[in-house]
Amino acid sequence: MEKPVLIPPLSATKGRGSLSNERSRFEAWRREAQYEDLDPEEVLDTLAHKPKTTVWLKQAKNIISTNQSPDLPFDASVNPYQGCEHGCIYCYARPSHAYLGLSPGLDFETKLFAKQNAATLLEKELSARHYIPKTIVLGANTDPYQPIERTYKLTRSILEVLERYQHPLSITTKSGLVMHDIDILERMARKGLVRVLVSVTSLQNDIARTLEPRASAPARRLEAVRRLAEAGIPVGVLVAPIIPAITDMELEAIVARAAEAGASYAAYTLLRLPREVEDLFAEWLQAHFPLRAKHVMSLLMQMRGGKAYDAAFGHRMKGTGIFAELIRNRFHLARKRNGIDNERFTPRTDLFAVPRNQPQLDLF
Repeated sequence: MEKPVLIPPLSATKGRGSLSNERSRFEAWRREAQYEDLDPEEVLDTLAHKPKTTVWLKQAKNIISTNQSPDLPFDASVNPYQGCEHGCIYCYARPSHAYLGLSPGLDFETKLFAKQNAATLLEKELSARHYIPKTIVLGANTDPYQPIERTYKLTRSILEVLERYQHPLSITTKSGLVMHDIDILERMARKGLVRVLVSVTSLQNDIARTLEPRASAPARRLEAVRRLAEAGIPVGVLVAPIIPAITDMELEAIVARAAEAGASYAAYTLLRLPREVEDLFAEWLQAHFPLRAKHVMSLLMQMRGGKAYDAAFGHRMKGTGIFAELIRNRFHLARKRNGIDNERFTPRTDLFAVPRNQPQLDLF
């Protein structure tokens, strides 16, 4: 009697967002598992494998990234880490891992790179003769307070440089680890140099555990908002991303809880599914919300001009159509009802100065 072919279903791994690890789109060759050639016990052992986090130390060539996107409120950012252990299944930064020859799936959240010389490079770039200060954003791509920050403290070393240079800063995070640097942030806030935005996607722990498995729990993020506000640090909340039929019903509650915690600003974005993120999110839906999967994608496509994603400037962050307009109106009403005037604090640039003890750079 022939051995039955075992075709394993995709299943979630505890503590990880992705269900699969599709290779980089730039690879010329692709490998696929032939389960019918394996013993069933071997297959089960393979599926039970839980990938561990690996971190490589990297010497970056430059550290300040710039963009000219008309729908982003900043044009300079610093990312001390590549890849993100938070494992948010919707993360729009996932496709960037393909440029490293790695998968935007599990590789993105398990194979990480730490830019060991980030603070040194930043100091060099800020000291350049023709440098013009502008608000630098930490967290524009991957979270500066992901779990490995506890070990490497690259974000803190960057903050120390920015404080010395009295340089304007904005932080975006979904981690309570930001409270570990409240001493530096409080000193910078007294000079009007910093703002912090905390991302809250859902207030429900069961959703957060699968959607963003290694990010801080919702309550801890709101605690970070409270602590930052009490320290006099301008802090806002991003309801991001809003996922139709999964988290959109929590919009009003998140804004209300954010206001209670002391947030002075609130904004939102609609779920974005660029490149490989579309398939990764579809797998996540089938694993965790199989009965809602088609409905979620249908609503999303109605807000994206009939596609899963529309990258056009002006539309990619908020979407278009009736449902997008409904979310927009609900958000504005929630913000008004909770007394959030929504004037985004802009860090000042006029205090920037190269420290006097900064050594002169070599001419050659």
